[in-house]
Amino acid sequence: MTTPDPRDELVDHLPAMRAFAISLTRNPATADDMVQDTLVKAWTNIDKFQQGTNMRAWLFTILRNTFYSSRRKSKREVSDSDGFHTEGLAEKPAHDGRLQMRDFRVAFETLPVEQREVLLLIGASGFSYEEAADMCGVAVGTIKSRTNRARKRLAELLDLGDDEALELTDNATMSVLTAAKAASF
Repeated sequence: MTTPDPRDELVDHLPAMRAFAISLTRNPATADDMVQDTLVKAWTNIDKFQQGTNMRAWLFTILRNTFYSSRRKSKREVSDSDGFHTEGLAEKPAHDGRLQMRDFRVAFETLPVEQREVLLLIGASGFSYEEAADMCGVAVGTIKSRTNRARKRLAELLDLGDDEALELTDNATMSVLTAAKAASF
């Protein structure tokens, strides 16, 4: 004697499942999607169904769990029907930043040590011109001049025009590369 396949019984419970789903969601289209999801889950997990137990109760449990899972998920989602927020989401590929950072390091290493020093003090470490001048034992004007020349040379080495900026994610590097125009005497 062969035991009946529980998959054959799934179709018998569709009307009751749909009614239950509509009562939960209050939306026929969403209810239909939920019933479909439930059937897919039941079909793929039919081996977990115990023969001789209540198929309808098992299906309703899956449906109910699917409903509550979708509710929890929807609380974390943001409605964006007009696509306004989605348009603003973009992430620059990580490899672009690594390539530009490598180019920056190569260019930075070609600068004279005095220029690298002032860029690290002023740009990366955030010291004022006066503080950097005291540390280096030179006049403030010398620090400003070295900083300006270093920024200009980096821009040349990196083929950056006056209106272009190097797009890196490293704030310290970005502060070093502040446009040479910003370095005023």
